[in-house]
Amino acid sequence: MQPPPAAPAASTGPEPAAGAEPDQAAASEPSYPRHWEADVVASDGGIVHLRPIAPSDADALVDFHGRLSDRTRYLRYFGPYPRIPPRDLERFTHVDHRDRVAFLGLLGDEIIAVGRYEGLSGDAAGGDKPRSAEVAFVVRDDHQGRGLGSILLEHLAAAARENGLRRFEAEVLVENHQMVRVFRDAGYQVSRAFAEGVLHLEFDIDPTERSLAVRDSREQAAEARSVHNLLHPRSVAVIGASTDPSKIGHAIFQNMLRGNFSGAVYPVNSGGSRARSVRGVRAYASVTDIPDEVDLAVVAVPAAGIDEVMDSCLAKGVKALIVISSGFADAGSDGSSAELRMVEAARAHGMRVVGPNALGVANPASGVRLNATLAPYLPRAGRVGFFSQSGALGIALLATATKRGLGLSTFVSAGNRADVSGNDLLQYWQTDPDTDVVLLYLETFGNPRKFGRLARRLARTKPIVAVKSGRHTDPRRRRATAVPIDDASVQALFEQSGVIRVGSVAQLFDTALLLAYQPLPAGPRVAVVGNSTALGVLVTDGLLDVGLEVAGEPVDVGASASPDQFAAAVAEAISAEGTDALVAVFVPPVATPGAAYARALREAVAGSEKPVVTTFLAVEGVPEELAVPRRDGTPGPGSVPSYPSPERAVAALSRVIRYARWRAEPVGEFVTPEGTDSERARELVARLGARTQHALRDADVAELLGCYGIEVAPFRRVNGVEAAVAAADELGYPVAVKAVAERWRHRTDLVGVRLDLGAPAGVARAYRELAAVTGSAEVYVQRMAPKGLSCVLEIVDDPSFGSLLSFGLSGIATELLGDRAYRVVPVSTTDAASLVRAPRAAPLLEGYGGTEPVRLGALEDLVLKVGKIAEELPEVRSLALNPVLASADGAFVTSARVVLGPPPTRDDTGPRRLGR
Repeated sequence: MQPPPAAPAASTGPEPAAGAEPDQAAASEPSYPRHWEADVVASDGGIVHLRPIAPSDADALVDFHGRLSDRTRYLRYFGPYPRIPPRDLERFTHVDHRDRVAFLGLLGDEIIAVGRYEGLSGDAAGGDKPRSAEVAFVVRDDHQGRGLGSILLEHLAAAARENGLRRFEAEVLVENHQMVRVFRDAGYQVSRAFAEGVLHLEFDIDPTERSLAVRDSREQAAEARSVHNLLHPRSVAVIGASTDPSKIGHAIFQNMLRGNFSGAVYPVNSGGSRARSVRGVRAYASVTDIPDEVDLAVVAVPAAGIDEVMDSCLAKGVKALIVISSGFADAGSDGSSAELRMVEAARAHGMRVVGPNALGVANPASGVRLNATLAPYLPRAGRVGFFSQSGALGIALLATATKRGLGLSTFVSAGNRADVSGNDLLQYWQTDPDTDVVLLYLETFGNPRKFGRLARRLARTKPIVAVKSGRHTDPRRRRATAVPIDDASVQALFEQSGVIRVGSVAQLFDTALLLAYQPLPAGPRVAVVGNSTALGVLVTDGLLDVGLEVAGEPVDVGASASPDQFAAAVAEAISAEGTDALVAVFVPPVATPGAAYARALREAVAGSEKPVVTTFLAVEGVPEELAVPRRDGTPGPGSVPSYPSPERAVAALSRVIRYARWRAEPVGEFVTPEGTDSERARELVARLGARTQHALRDADVAELLGCYGIEVAPFRRVNGVEAAVAAADELGYPVAVKAVAERWRHRTDLVGVRLDLGAPAGVARAYRELAAVTGSAEVYVQRMAPKGLSCVLEIVDDPSFGSLLSFGLSGIATELLGDRAYRVVPVSTTDAASLVRAPRAAPLLEGYGGTEPVRLGALEDLVLKVGKIAEELPEVRSLALNPVLASADGAFVTSARVVLGPPPTRDDTGPRRLGR
């Protein structure tokens, strides 16, 4: 059987990869789709570089083909096909990147996988551009089993959709089980036909809920494996290890030995014979001199020497780098270029990079004991994962965790975050059985949309507590890889994702202690027990300040109460039916040791399913007397955290209660609202064009909104008094007459609007008045919508997310106070419900002051429709529905404005890829 026209196809694959560049001529061609290039993570955690094929790849393609086994060639080409004939080689390497597309999977300069599609012109609709294509791919035998087939299929499908194709077909030998499994498991609805030992497969390539779920699941598993490899090395080389105590390399190597790392540690020092050993361990002049495999290299040499270090690490096949050195993006443009070259070279050879300018990584688990950081001592092993972007603060953060008795499962300080980022760690902690709580110290975001998606999923099972610095500064001044994001967007991102945002490092640890050792509360009712009325009043005030409820009357056991009396009061309060949590504040009498009261408190709440916090002798953390020890003696579940003041205890409890409430809420559904016609909307946007930013005409706005079931109250734009009266007669009274220019229409004194006009004479008078005020002969005549509260719903352009939804009530007071709520796209049904209730003025919508409540469901439905526009049409750079009149009758749009423009770059959409 002749090989199908779509060249290489079938298999999957283990180890990293990345990228040889196409020749300059091909890459500079206008048709070359450089935006298709991507670094991807294979299922074993290694990196592979994908890019479109170029004519200069002919020799490499021949070499690739020669390395395929006879069996693989037979399964792909349905016959022996030992060599690629010149004619086929020409066809395979010369493509138009439109109807004929091919991707290469690269590890360094070697091709390890090829995927392609070729358009089938027989089913062209209304022209010669095909709507279907035949797809095929093949993976080199030594890289099969790494998930490369599914990755190629994702990227080919994304390229095909971009080129207007909607369907893939494939011919597969029935015995080619791997290939059949790739198509079957991709999440598409595959139809199949069988004839003469060949399966004919067909499927639509538009993303489905299942195909997106498959993509995200594979991405999570691959990226988690990538981080697992980093945190569980079998061997570590410290490059720059030194006998000089003033050198960073000395500190790193000493910390590795002091931590009793479970694997092998190799000091590397270019001094060669001058440094035959470091602390009695033989030193190597280069990492390539080490006789055994090296999983992880910790680099502590000046930035100027990084190229030489990279060459040796790539030659050795090191799987991951931790770059402690500074002098890269943190030092300016020259350093940024060096940082970019380093990451590109690392990824090209399948290597992950932490840093540069990082503190390092640590895994205190008993089976690993990795301390590849500058911190001399680590907190004990625990169940809290910690990611810090700041290297400078890292040592202080680790010291604070130790002081306050917080055990860590893993710690990563990413510094400049050139490669490994907080998103990678979220993927890892999602399935890490040793992590129950996640802490984040963030300065900037690399891909905030992906962060939101990952955090929302993780926070449903494991709480995330985050400090985000730089609330009042521009992150672009500090990080070349930073995405600009204002604090309102950060707040919306965290709220929507269930992230517990705190304002300081102290609050981070206050909250973490409670989450690490105590159960989540079922509600906001908090009991108070203490031996001081003054302390009880402080706690009560604090609870009411943060919107919590006091369960019953605060209990004061008296200054002379014994430990048993104190324990009895605590036990009674925590077991009460109306109690969800307990705050115990106690200053032991001078005559009785405090430890006795601490033990009494711990025993009184043992086994309780309600959280308990205490202020005990102003102790921070978990003292031995309040700890429930694990087998290794470290504090375990049920340990009672102590805070230096009642206010801090209450504040931590309030954050955890808000999180528990979010987690208990329904997840919400991502629905397609009734009346949505996405295909017609895309065709309309394509026809209107978005190469340059421009506002749409009224008729086009109405048509676009109509594609999503949004109706604007009927209107006419007219010129002249007779035309205005005629339009009013046609639309039906009462009507409104409005100035055309927005600066007149949205003034609070309504100088540009005349409402409730019930007769021709009123319309004529209104027209003359507006023409005199505005100097314009054009006006809008619009049928009056039912009266209601005036609201504003917008898609606002955000450089970090592409689009955000904004909602608020109209009015000068709300505008002056900035009373707007935001949500990140996509929005679920739960997001829509919370958005319309989030502004401080929202109680007006629910009947505050005796007014009739509006139909909130209608507003929620409108939010979902606008959210779908923002999700599906990134060319819509801004959209404003202003005003929307909300009443018991529904939500009525009376004015709309839409601006189209070039879509923002979004790395979180489409097939899997690593960002920076």
